[in-house]
Amino acid sequence: MIQQPVERRNGGGGIEAAASDETAPIASHRSRGASSMFRSFGSLFGENSNNVGSMGIHSPTNAAEHGYVEFGMQDPDRSGRTLGTFAGVFSPVALSMFSALIFIRVGFIVGNAGLYVTLLQFVIAYLILLFTVASVCAISTNGAVEGGGVYFMISRTLGLEFGGSIGTLFFLANVVGCAMAISGCTEGMMVNFGPGGYFTKGDNGLLPDGTWCRFLFSTIINTSMLVVCLIGAALFAKTSVLILGTVTICLLATYISFLAEGEKVIDRPKENEIFNATTKLNYTGLKTETLMENLYPHYVRDYTSDGKMVDFATTFGVLFAGVTGIMAGANMSGELKSPSRSIPTGTLSAVAFTFVSYILLSFLMAFTTPAVTMQNNYLFLMPVNFWPPFTAIGILTATFSTGLSNLIGSSRILEALSKDQVFGSLLNFVLRGTWKGNPVAAVFTSWLLVECILLIGSLNAIAQVNSVLFMLSYLATNLACLGIELTGAPNFRPLFKYFTWHTCLIGLLGTLIMMFVINPIYASSSIILCLILVIALHLFSPASQGTQWGSISQALMFHQVRKYLLMLDSRKDHVKFWRPQMLLLVSSPRSCCPLVDFVNDMKKGGLYVIGHVKVGDYTAVVDPTIEDNKYWLSFLDHMKVKAFAEVTLAQSIREGVQHLIRLSGIGAMKPNTIILGFYDSEVPKDFFEAGTSPYKTDGFNHGEIQNFPIRRDGEEKQIDVAEYVAIMCDVLRMKKNLCLCRHFHRLDKNFIAKSKHLRYIDVWPINVFNPNSNNPFDVVSLFMMQLAVIINMLAKWKHLRLRVFLCESNNAQTNVSSFDTQMPQMDIFARMKLEQSLKNLRIEADIIEIQEWSSESDFTTHSRILKQFTSHADEDNEVITEENLNRSKLYMQRANQIIRERSDQTAVSFIYLAAPPQIAAPDFNERSARYIELLTELTAELPPTILVHGVNTVTSTTL
Repeated sequence: MIQQPVERRNGGGGIEAAASDETAPIASHRSRGASSMFRSFGSLFGENSNNVGSMGIHSPTNAAEHGYVEFGMQDPDRSGRTLGTFAGVFSPVALSMFSALIFIRVGFIVGNAGLYVTLLQFVIAYLILLFTVASVCAISTNGAVEGGGVYFMISRTLGLEFGGSIGTLFFLANVVGCAMAISGCTEGMMVNFGPGGYFTKGDNGLLPDGTWCRFLFSTIINTSMLVVCLIGAALFAKTSVLILGTVTICLLATYISFLAEGEKVIDRPKENEIFNATTKLNYTGLKTETLMENLYPHYVRDYTSDGKMVDFATTFGVLFAGVTGIMAGANMSGELKSPSRSIPTGTLSAVAFTFVSYILLSFLMAFTTPAVTMQNNYLFLMPVNFWPPFTAIGILTATFSTGLSNLIGSSRILEALSKDQVFGSLLNFVLRGTWKGNPVAAVFTSWLLVECILLIGSLNAIAQVNSVLFMLSYLATNLACLGIELTGAPNFRPLFKYFTWHTCLIGLLGTLIMMFVINPIYASSSIILCLILVIALHLFSPASQGTQWGSISQALMFHQVRKYLLMLDSRKDHVKFWRPQMLLLVSSPRSCCPLVDFVNDMKKGGLYVIGHVKVGDYTAVVDPTIEDNKYWLSFLDHMKVKAFAEVTLAQSIREGVQHLIRLSGIGAMKPNTIILGFYDSEVPKDFFEAGTSPYKTDGFNHGEIQNFPIRRDGEEKQIDVAEYVAIMCDVLRMKKNLCLCRHFHRLDKNFIAKSKHLRYIDVWPINVFNPNSNNPFDVVSLFMMQLAVIINMLAKWKHLRLRVFLCESNNAQTNVSSFDTQMPQMDIFARMKLEQSLKNLRIEADIIEIQEWSSESDFTTHSRILKQFTSHADEDNEVITEENLNRSKLYMQRANQIIRERSDQTAVSFIYLAAPPQIAAPDFNERSARYIELLTELTAELPPTILVHGVNTVTSTTL
């Protein structure tokens, strides 16, 4: 039987436990209703659809339109997914990997690097590609893949920052790749139809040649690609299949020509001004002598790059730039009917097909063509072919299709970046410029950037930039797969099984090494640019605060933190390495912002937990603390503190505090210091609404509903003084250090940092309830000094001077002390002892002697009276009288006056807290009330004050 949820007030805050600005934890009675449950289910299927996809469940987008919600199924026709494996993946990948390389640059590589090195380079390149494809297949078969291809996969695995930066560079890589393919296509046109071309007679040619003429023809080709992309992905797919068939026929014709054609003389290209014009270039046909000459490297100057010397890096850069098209199919993920099946099958098939084609072509070239011919005529395949137009057609179609694939791929990546709001409103024009699902504005933007890259001119110069950018995206893909595999995340269950962390690591290292082999400057620059983008997106991207994709960094941190927490053994703790681990018990964050900020400074790199108790019975359908957690995390973000939030539900505040003290933290990271707000009658201040507050925000107001409500003037407290003191007793019984904080609504850290008036941090190591000569050297005083030193170590507090007040009692045997204006000479030995103690503890502080504190007093038995209000109350079963109470108040008022007179320039004070009356003491309720009254008198009108009671040794004088 399900009980009705407990009714509670709106706002998610707590009912104030005390009237002060910062106080003990409490809570309001709130529950999640049915609407919250439905919102949770809504977030599962709506806002968090990407997370659903990562578990292998397809997001039911537009379920209302479809009329159904199915797991793992989509309606391809309605979602715009119309491409299959062959047309959507195999064709664009194969064409992109052929690119300008297949007909224009394989001879350049074999002629310079030799057959052995060429084969080695192809093996290295394809191993890197194969391992990267394995990573792509693993990620793409682990859930639903949307548009954006590699960017989508990396961003949903590594998180927004890495995904956005790599996606941006991958977008640029596609733009550069498109420009390189267009340059290759233009080069083929010039060689065939330009001055002195194979299909022209004379030196005039059908097409004029020159730098700007080539740029014009490149622009025409780029614009024709633009038209195809504007029509849509369907035309692109049909075009790709047709072009692939054409390129395959031309390639087969080339193979046949190598086997059938005999010796020939080949002309020198007109643009080659390095080679001796009187020397003829020969083609030998199949000859063993030619093969033997072509086995080893013969590096010469590149006649298309102003005579620059060719080396291993140059040839590998050109080779790898030509085979970087493995992501062409992944880029079309938004148009694929079944990305999880099509991407692995199509990509691997295309990789195998192109590898065999390249190896066979390299062997035939080495067998038939002398190195000098391949070095001085990159288009020697034209005269070699039994019908030269085959080569011309192959060059033009292969380069055109590669450029087309890169152009449409870059536009899809840009569209995905804009949809994810990676750069905020900067790319909103891309979303507004979408027509019938086709990102027209993204296509135009990509086209414009390609035009800019074309100004570089030389294909070989563009190739190295292209290779480095693609390699960086491959590196990120391998890194993403490696990371998620090492974390052992249960939801990482890809359908593609042929990968391990070893393949990811080899692909990652191989990619990184070859980036620097190709061009160290380009590689370093791209990595630096990537890191700059990562930092910029983390700091400024509006999407970084609200993404629900999940980040592998969280999984990796969980993996490492869990390992180190298990290694952290509390039995091996040593006082030399002690640090405060704070549990701050908060009523409402609205009233305690300065205290939360102050404790964040005082934690000194230790654990910091902000605890809150909601009062009520656990009868709701859903735990009422779950919904509140997100508000508390938002509060921590707003305060910019390094803390955890813990909210518990209990029938009383005291019971809830016991839960928090026992259960907060994990392993050896447990709170050792509990901090409470002071129990007084002050009306709390709302720092979220105060006009001059540095913590002002409207983020926790929702119309008339407020999160974290606070007690208003005239409202009763939700905790009585006896329960408050009982909580103090519980803290000490659990062997935790205790701090009570008062007047922290007056704390202004910015003012302290700028002010020349506030100069001190004060420590009062004397138990006002029971003063004696040992007070400055006991555990409580040393703990106070440790906290004060920690605060003094921080930048905003470092300019303050630490003061320790020595209040010597001359009548130590009777433990009596009082005030008198005629104080005898201070015991010099007590001062020397304190100075030596501070020196041993490496604490720099001024010692201030209190002259008013002496043994001459009418209150010779005052310590016995004060014992009635502390933990020593059970030693004297004396009844509290009104006279004793009044005399004690006068005593506290005089002590307060002494402290107040010396606090004019004090930023914060640490005062010795006597232990509260024990719960078993007679008349505990009355003694508790009187105990708080005396503390109230002691701390009245002081600067921000911390009453401290330590139970553990926290200082060490040894190495």
